[in-house]
Amino acid sequence: MPAVVRFDPFRDITALREDMNRLFTRTLGDGPAAGSSWSPAIDIFDTPEAIVLKAELPGLEAEQIDIEVDDDVLTLTGERRFEDRVEEGRYHRIERAYGHFQRSVTLPPNVKADEISASVERGVLEVRVPKADEAKPRKIAVHANEAA
Repeated sequence: MPAVVRFDPFRDITALREDMNRLFTRTLGDGPAAGSSWSPAIDIFDTPEAIVLKAELPGLEAEQIDIEVDDDVLTLTGERRFEDRVEEGRYHRIERAYGHFQRSVTLPPNVKADEISASVERGVLEVRVPKADEAKPRKIAVHANEAA
């Protein structure tokens, strides 16, 4: 009597994907292709004092990240190298992105580009772009007129 096999509509697609992964692994080597690129996720938000950019860069040290400003464009660049080697055995799946990355963001005209600061903590890069004084919101005092 034949065994009962549960119907899986994605079985053929999954098998095809695994075959393609094996083909690329044989063609390109054990790790991700050299020269590949990826794009880190970024968040940009506004505070009264600065524009803040946060980028997810897990596994990177501060010295592996370059930040440049040119013509009101802030550019982050760097590279995450694939260095994990399995001495015995093989990889079954590689999903983390490796290789060169670059992200560019256009800055508004009224920022202090010469005072930009950056720090990295727990894989998150934070870039603070201070606003020029004329760009900061100001509180205007309202005075009551005395009735004469």
